[in-house]
Amino acid sequence: MSGQNSAVAAAIRSAKAERGGALIGYLPVGYPDLDTSIAAAIAMAEAGADVLELGVPYSDPVMDGAIIQEATQHALASGFRLADVFEAVRRVREAVDVPVLVMTYWNPVMQYGVERFAADLAAAGGAGLITPDITPDSAAEWLAMSERTGLDRVFLAAPSSSDARLRLVVEHTTGFVYTVSTMGITGERAQLDAAARSLTARLREQGAELACVGIGISTAEQVAAALEYADGAIVGTAFVRALRDGGVERLSEVVREIAAGTQRPAAAR
Repeated sequence: MSGQNSAVAAAIRSAKAERGGALIGYLPVGYPDLDTSIAAAIAMAEAGADVLELGVPYSDPVMDGAIIQEATQHALASGFRLADVFEAVRRVREAVDVPVLVMTYWNPVMQYGVERFAADLAAAGGAGLITPDITPDSAAEWLAMSERTGLDRVFLAAPSSSDARLRLVVEHTTGFVYTVSTMGITGERAQLDAAARSLTARLREQGAELACVGIGISTAEQVAAALEYADGAIVGTAFVRALRDGGVERLSEVVREIAAGTQRPAAAR
């Protein structure tokens, strides 16, 4: 893992030094509308998220569970445009000093133009991209652009990945490796898959310094459990549901509740 100047990596390291690890919070841009999604992201940072992950609504979200799909489809139906992503990143970064990653399927980036997308994201103050549906060996143009612009490139590692594939991911990822806890779609799980612990150990063997676990984490207890072996926990569905059901105010409450899971027990400090 390169990217020593990564603001994302620095935020995760800082959270580990101060607490048990980092909380990374996901919300889609444009849900329920652009201004509210920006206010929600700012509130998420103020309530305890160490890194923000803003999702690009996409018509064929293969990795998203029902609640996130519902939100992204609403955003698309309400007129979401890709330019809204850069406006959202800029306005969030003007309000809070928390790194903002953009989570996007690759097709919108290709349609926009990889060089143009990278330049506009960097200009808006974005930290980088999480790209769930491309792998490092098929991302030459993005690798080059991220090097040029200083943007982080966060690739995903799954329990089904071979050691060779994990090594490739670790070598080309900056910020952190997005460690997929289960083989399914996003959503909440009563118990996190033991595969996440095993996968994180395999990533460490391949040289991963920072690994954050996502997919299925929705409670403070699950965050605390993930931070026993990982450096950060990624929460999405629980936050999108809170925003849907109770607006920004309810979202803030839920972020604070779940962020409590990053606090080490007093005896462990």
